[in-house]
Amino acid sequence: MVLRFSKKMMYALEAVVDIAIHGGPDPVQSRDITARQGIPQRYLEQVMQRLVRAGVLRGVRGPRGGYRLARERRRITVGEIARVVYAQDSEDDLSQISNSEIGRQVIAPLWRDLQDETMARLDAVTLETLCQRARTCVDSPKPDRMDFNI
Repeated sequence: MVLRFSKKMMYALEAVVDIAIHGGPDPVQSRDITARQGIPQRYLEQVMQRLVRAGVLRGVRGPRGGYRLARERRRITVGEIARVVYAQDSEDDLSQISNSEIGRQVIAPLWRDLQDETMARLDAVTLETLCQRARTCVDSPKPDRMDFNI
């Protein structure tokens, strides 16, 4: 896994925070996320399905279907979402970066350590934290409602 803050990562985080903020008794539909966040529909469906398979989201089928959080906001971390997105781009492996001794024994271990530190920091940030930050910049229909997902 090579860490990059890509458009895919931004879209995935925006979509999950949108669901956390706008979710309630009814699931959040992807077209509403697209309208609010400007995420291309084709990409959104792809990342949402990956997040469902990873257990971050729960898909609800039917005409009024959409997505819900699979767990409480405080139990979902940014690191977990990042791993889902990075798994999609797993063809970039550190073992393929360099054939030199310096590359293998100095640079690659340094990069792995940096990635481990970054993932540890991302694991420390919960979806709840992002939702609290978002309350200052997003108009939510019911900003103080309870999170009913258990």
